[in-house]
Amino acid sequence: MLTSFKKQITASMIAATVAFSSSAIAADIEKIHFIIPGGAGGGWDMTARGTGDVLLKSDIIEQASYQNLSGGGGGKAIAHLIETAERQPDTLMVNSTPIVIRSLSGIFPQSFRDLTPIAATIADYGAIVVNKDSKYTSWEQVVADFEKNPRSVKIAGGSARGSMDHLVIAAAFKDEGFDARKVRYIAYDAGGKAMAALLSGETPLLSTGLGEVLEMSKSGQVRILAITAPKRLDSAPDIPTLTEYGNETVFANWRGFFAAPGTPQAKIDEYTQAFEKMYETEQWTVVRDRNGWIDNYKGDKDFYAFLEDQEKLMGDLMRELGFLK
Repeated sequence: MLTSFKKQITASMIAATVAFSSSAIAADIEKIHFIIPGGAGGGWDMTARGTGDVLLKSDIIEQASYQNLSGGGGGKAIAHLIETAERQPDTLMVNSTPIVIRSLSGIFPQSFRDLTPIAATIADYGAIVVNKDSKYTSWEQVVADFEKNPRSVKIAGGSARGSMDHLVIAAAFKDEGFDARKVRYIAYDAGGKAMAALLSGETPLLSTGLGEVLEMSKSGQVRILAITAPKRLDSAPDIPTLTEYGNETVFANWRGFFAAPGTPQAKIDEYTQAFEKMYETEQWTVVRDRNGWIDNYKGDKDFYAFLEDQEKLMGDLMRELGFLK
């Protein structure tokens, strides 16, 4: 059942706590090259650049560089990291729930097992967004229009059909009693293009991560109708949750980092120590709260076990929503 899935994912992700020893040894890392599987302006891009910026400003690393490598639903970046593994000793690729979803869907043949999981770092709630001039001022109005004519309600997302942005909005409509397969989801390559479609009026709604739109909401460029958190967030106290509308959809997208296959344990330990130290900095608190993220740290071994659990949970959800047989 979808409700039981939500309880499990809420327990495993949202209730995660971060506890680190104050005596942790600082990692001595000269540089990190971040591979970003999508275009500029998306959640992966913001996570990699925000993380790199904190690591630099906190003197945890000396250099950071970034490479946006979109294509194939993230598969291009994954294949590149695997195929060039011997030349990637200082590279981390950011990824998130889609690496599990797209592997299950067969969009690309690889899975997290073909990489070296380093750490999960944050979780980001889903957001249902409209532009500032939209006729919609509440989720209830969207539901009413969908009930009249599902085809009239177009929802943009910065990832492929059957991906996380699609799954989250499909789950939300399913919890309203509708057929999730009737959701008219319009896929764009990365969050920046999906946002451009929303702002231009090409699509009236956007399904995305809260971190991608929170600052735009605060500046009045967009309006967030609802988020998929279990309760309102301290960093976004004026934004309602779907649960307030009687909709049980609760979902958070984890984000984390992977290294090339064959990365030695000593290097993995350097990375995990660096992330642990990052959490203790004031700079991280600023970046995290600005984007509405929550700390969701899991080191390499715990991260791998979590990914195995995610694979089962997401597979169950995708079958329930009709995206897998």
